Amino acid sequence: MPRLAPPDFLATADYGPILDVRAPAEYAQGHVPGALSLPLFSDEERARIGTTYKQINPEKAVLLGLDFFGPKLRGMVERTQKLAPGRRVRLHCWRGGMRSGAVQWLLELGGFEVHLLDKGYKDYRRWVLEEIARPRPLRVLGGATGSGKTTVLHALAAVGRPVLDLEGLAHHQGSSFGGLGQLPQPTQEQFENNLAAALAALPPGQPVWVEDESRTIGRLAVPGGLFEQLRAAPLLVLEVPREARVQYLAADYGRHDAGELAAAVLRLRKRLGGLVTKEALAAIAEDDTPRMVELVLAYYDKTYLHGLEGRPATRVPALGTEAAANAALVLAAADHLPTPDQISYDPQAAGGPAHQ
Repeated sequence: MPRLAPPDFLATADYGPILDVRAPAEYAQGHVPGALSLPLFSDEERARIGTTYKQINPEKAVLLGLDFFGPKLRGMVERTQKLAPGRRVRLHCWRGGMRSGAVQWLLELGGFEVHLLDKGYKDYRRWVLEEIARPRPLRVLGGATGSGKTTVLHALAAVGRPVLDLEGLAHHQGSSFGGLGQLPQPTQEQFENNLAAALAALPPGQPVWVEDESRTIGRLAVPGGLFEQLRAAPLLVLEVPREARVQYLAADYGRHDAGELAAAVLRLRKRLGGLVTKEALAAIAEDDTPRMVELVLAYYDKTYLHGLEGRPATRVPALGTEAAANAALVLAAADHLPTPDQISYDPQAAGGPAHQ
């Protein structure tokens, strides 16, 4: 059976599920989105084989691997029958070598049609980084904290506009409060794998809407090639009145446990200062979420203004945080984007970015 390059391997779903025969720790660190774990060796077995390879010789390592592999033959076939009732599978290990070759032999003996990933997960990771760095026409949606940018992205997707939700992929909304109510963040490697899959699924040639982000989202980093594109792409800054932003954030944060809110404030204490931190914690204790938001928003607004310095931006004034209405506003603004020499940003101006 011919080996498949990553794009073909990923695109041919009719070839069956993707089975990852690497050790559990390798799979946990990062895997092809949707792949199922079918480890040939446990983490301990893999470590012992590696030690034998390095400290004794490759032949002894192969024999040790066969000792581990032999008792698993029937179990691997039976498990694969449950994972792939259609008897077609896509298979890979790290480099497309012994592990995938051994499991391919076993599964073909068991009556499966097996398609291998050429050069394994290592080559898939090369494809991931290339896919992330590939140039795309981006439209970057900015706005101060509480502007409802993520909900606007969802509204844009609802009307058929291509959208890349970095915060959704990262399971984090970026700020000290960004992990509230979120799933645990993936590893950096898995974040990149999921990001490449999302990018590859976007329609070619169409502008892609993405939220303005700092280099890090929680503990994850936006890969360099994509981050450079974000900084160079047209930026549309949604300007929502502060009062509306306070209400929006108070409604959002108010759904969460007071202890979680206090922990988020304490993570900011060095930036907020002792007095503001004390007042914000008191507001939480008094169940006055709007007051807490008012206190921390001063820091976030200052930080966001600083991040916009020197970046050309187009103003998009809005009355509130209604997602569908604001999506229509940014689409209208995008249809009339000025050229870079027609726009500037004055961080001292109350209105933020402004046309020259």
